[in-house]
Amino acid sequence: MSELSPLPEPASTDDGGETPAARKRPKPGERRVQILQALAAMLEQPGAERITTAALAARLSVSEAALYRHFASKAQMFEGLIDFIEQTVFTLVQQITGRDVPDPDQSAEVGTRQAARIVALLLQFGERNPGMVRVMVGDALVFEHERLQQRMNQFFDRIESTLRQCLRPAVAGSATPTVDAQVAASVLTAFAVGRLQRYARSGFKRMPSEHLEASLALIL
Repeated sequence: MSELSPLPEPASTDDGGETPAARKRPKPGERRVQILQALAAMLEQPGAERITTAALAARLSVSEAALYRHFASKAQMFEGLIDFIEQTVFTLVQQITGRDVPDPDQSAEVGTRQAARIVALLLQFGERNPGMVRVMVGDALVFEHERLQQRMNQFFDRIESTLRQCLRPAVAGSATPTVDAQVAASVLTAFAVGRLQRYARSGFKRMPSEHLEASLALIL
């Protein structure tokens, strides 16, 4: 997770039997970040579809009660990861489009290029954050509250909506421009989700961006 601090090394103890050095107390908010960082790292491991709070606490060398001082439930921990995904991806999308909503008056070439870049950034985000991919494709949410999966569904709906707006100028001359833009955006979104699913189910061996330029050339 590129914006979350790495976990600190455990405090060392002296083999000579002297009093261990006092553990440094995390700064406000730092423990929450550490919990999310550890959860994301655990999601990168094989068989990580269901992670218990006991295993997460053990990884951090804290009690389960300590986790619940920062998150009311495991669902809230996953919501923290989803927040990170949404904020990171849509901040980058806005940098590509230059605004919250793509300009409907831009040229077809610019809109098509923006759509390709949005798909590329989504797949590159997945490559850099493998644990997040299990959340994005729903593998890590199977045994969690259904509202978490609904949030990820809404995330991809928003991606599709943005792609549709980018592609409208490219189909402006069509007899059915709205439908054509919707179909193209749906195909691109399905392609991106499929690549992320393959990445997760290959044990993070098949890169989402594999032959990406050639693949997008076929679609666009």
